[in-house]
Amino acid sequence: MLTGKRTFRYPSRCGNKVHDPTTASGQDSLVTGEQSRFSSRLSRPDPDTTYEFQLKGAGRTPFSRSAGGIAVLRLSILTSRSGSYACVGIPTTRSLALLFLPGMPVIHERLEKACVTTRVTETFIRIGNLEALSPPSRAMFFFGGGQQHADYEALRILAEWTVKRVPKLDNVNPDKVAAWQAYGFIHGAINTDKQVSRLRQGGSTKPEPVLHFVLGPYAFMDAFDSHHICNHSDQEDRPCACRALLDALAPLIDAEIALGNKAVQRGWADDVSDEIISEWRAAGIREVGATMNQIIESTCTSEYGTALRRHLTLRRVDPSDQHTIFQPLLDMMENHRLDFHGTFRKLVFFRPNMLLGDDDSGATALEGLIAGLLGGTPEPERLDAGKATKEWLAWLDTYAARIESEKTSGEWGEDFDETRERAAMATNPRFVVRQWLLEEVIKKVEDDPATGKHVLAKVMQMICSPFEPWGREGDLPDEESSEEEKEERQYCGLGDSKMLGF
Repeated sequence: MLTGKRTFRYPSRCGNKVHDPTTASGQDSLVTGEQSRFSSRLSRPDPDTTYEFQLKGAGRTPFSRSAGGIAVLRLSILTSRSGSYACVGIPTTRSLALLFLPGMPVIHERLEKACVTTRVTETFIRIGNLEALSPPSRAMFFFGGGQQHADYEALRILAEWTVKRVPKLDNVNPDKVAAWQAYGFIHGAINTDKQVSRLRQGGSTKPEPVLHFVLGPYAFMDAFDSHHICNHSDQEDRPCACRALLDALAPLIDAEIALGNKAVQRGWADDVSDEIISEWRAAGIREVGATMNQIIESTCTSEYGTALRRHLTLRRVDPSDQHTIFQPLLDMMENHRLDFHGTFRKLVFFRPNMLLGDDDSGATALEGLIAGLLGGTPEPERLDAGKATKEWLAWLDTYAARIESEKTSGEWGEDFDETRERAAMATNPRFVVRQWLLEEVIKKVEDDPATGKHVLAKVMQMICSPFEPWGREGDLPDEESSEEEKEERQYCGLGDSKMLGF
């Protein structure tokens, strides 16, 4: 256990980020560090799956460089919301526990309090681990960080081990990247220490697409903005992590090609000049790069359409959906600054017969639906309600026709509307943890840990069941709700407009 009153000072950006300087990892072994000793053997729900855990913020590691290896409470709680990402069906690392150390001050961007996070996943092999052994030709370093010397024999060993270990994983495909977009996920520091690599089976080290898996600064979309960046330090485009993986493995790839696509042997790069390594790297990139890019683009496009159809509860694939349904919907959200998640959740309750207007109840339901959709803007004073209503009516008419086209397929069973609504509610979360709520939790934990942990527990409960109708979802007046239901309803909202976009 960490103790003491020492103040640690470390920069917010360190080196080439080939390894998170505040983490120590292990897999079925004892690992001894300067500040901690831990066993990483876990009891497993699936005996055929190996889980690893990692301590973030437990002290200095060989990768700490000029940093202290100490994490802070604020960022630890922000990272712990990874459950909201996993609980909508997108695999990622999970936070197992937080150990708050109020007696240990840390200077990060300001004076804060220390916290150790335990993270769990099936592998912590990062692209940066491979990149560290086969460094890029051009790299930027910050605050005293640096790049270790290349070790191509270690690259071979790690790549071969990864081939055996990682292909078991199902969470390392570009379809997950499409799911990020479909669920309004935004990453603010998607560098190579936050992505896991996947290599092909059968001994080949040719890379397949990758999935980010360690959550740093990130957020879920509030009011929809297709160009939003959620991390204040990332105002430029990040280089493609897949490109970084290919760059790291390219010398090994071309050496294997020269052997007839057979695995290289021990000592394969001994006494090889830098010029030859550079030639191998360039040839490997030429051999694999175009194919890898094509796989990523085609898979992401296809899976993004699948994910949006799932959001809108459409089972039949129609190539026209992108320009008749999906893009017009996203355009309306952006033009009127509508809540991304709230919009999809409210559309759960839309039924085509609302447009018929055969009776007052249908007309009232449609008016209520559109009012609820437009109520998802944080700036109602800037909204042209009349224009927006016309746009929504036109889009709902197209959407209703698309829904009706699936009625005769028989895929939805006898009760078409009820079955669709249940499927929609199980896909579009009622609760998504937002930045304003996390900031409130952080403040309460810092001010009074005993009270704050109960608030955190409630938020974690909602994170783990995001599709539940929290706060008695619907039109129930607040005066008829319990205090807990009022709190849940508040947690499901956009919160203070000043906190939007963080």
